[in-house]
Amino acid sequence: MRSLFWRILAAFWLALLLVAGLSILLGRALNQDTWIIARYPGMHDLAQQWTRLYENQGPAAAQQLLEQRRRDYDLSVQVLDESGQRLVDGTYLPRPPRRNNDEGFDRRNLPRFPWRQLSQEYTSAESDHTYLFIYRIPHGALEAWHRGSLLWPLSALGIALVVLTIFSLLVTLSITRPLNRLRRAVHDLGQTAYQQDSLARLARRGDELGVLARDFNRMGARLQRLISSQRQLLRDVSHELRSPLARLRIALALAERASPEQRASMWPRLEQECDRLEALIAEILALARLDAEPGPTSRVELLPLLERLREDAQLLSPEQHIQLRVPADLALDGWPDMLERALDNLLRNALRFNPTDKPLEVEADSDGAVLRVRVRDHGPGADAEHLAQLGEPFFRAPNQDSPGHGLGLAIARRAVERHAGRLRLANHPDGGFVATLEIPLARHAA
Repeated sequence: MRSLFWRILAAFWLALLLVAGLSILLGRALNQDTWIIARYPGMHDLAQQWTRLYENQGPAAAQQLLEQRRRDYDLSVQVLDESGQRLVDGTYLPRPPRRNNDEGFDRRNLPRFPWRQLSQEYTSAESDHTYLFIYRIPHGALEAWHRGSLLWPLSALGIALVVLTIFSLLVTLSITRPLNRLRRAVHDLGQTAYQQDSLARLARRGDELGVLARDFNRMGARLQRLISSQRQLLRDVSHELRSPLARLRIALALAERASPEQRASMWPRLEQECDRLEALIAEILALARLDAEPGPTSRVELLPLLERLREDAQLLSPEQHIQLRVPADLALDGWPDMLERALDNLLRNALRFNPTDKPLEVEADSDGAVLRVRVRDHGPGADAEHLAQLGEPFFRAPNQDSPGHGLGLAIARRAVERHAGRLRLANHPDGGFVATLEIPLARHAA
């Protein structure tokens, strides 16, 4: 029995069967006298009727009721008051004669008491008197009644088992059917053929399986986006690599047919194309490394990191002035290499567009929960329709003729996302462009 369906069904059915059966058996075993008094014909309402007749009509009427029950149900009754005195004559059965002198008589074959005796206390609601009822039922009549009385609990048990089996079946189906849908969705996801609406009905459930389906939908959508982005990245990489390789091939073909003097003049062009190709491959590898396991985090002091990046940037652009407004005690736990690469790419991107007569502004602050670093240039900014695409790999705005492969902002965005933060790109209200890093100080890495 390896199927989860049958395991759950059997577990529910057996558990409910045991509970129902044990409850009935224990109830009969622990309350047998109460069971007989409550169920035996002519006994379950006798105390109430006798008390009403005795208090309202007298002992004669009460004695008549006992005699009637004796004739109808073979039931003997004696009633005592609180002091133990008989209130009426009662209807006790006569004691069978002893036949000790009978030839071949064995007293062990004759019960000492040929009846079952039970007692019941009843308190009148009108007079508040308590009466003791002593019942005697012949064993033969009691056994005959027991055989008939078992039909009701057995039939009730049978009906209960049928109902419980149906209930167990419904509960089991309500668990295994959603699991089967999830299993098919996992299979489709593994085959990259997952459809989001395949779990739409299950996701509308309000229980844990509905929550699981909604989480699975989000995971499936995220994986589909990642797969699509990886495919798009591969297409973009192949496209970007094709251009410098094509230029190199053309330059080599020209160099083969050129004279030595012309060939010597082509070497700088070949070296430039090789440098471009090497830089592109380095940026692609840097973007790919951001998805690898980065290892443990460490404490990063923000001001020394930005000062070092400013010195490196001004070596490449000495005419530019980079203005830092960063508190000295600002720090966070993260991966220094990722943060350095993200901030370096933002600084280099801003230096391409910032005019030399205005400073490039770098500000940082924290509200205790989120660290914000803003890099603002005073350049022309970006078109509003292109802001949403900035940060995608290999995207370059059509109206911005600048060197690069469109990977700088993508690397910065991915590095910030690995710190559970996000990169905001927008035009500044007073002109220029501003890139804002928002990194939570208490976070889990993405």
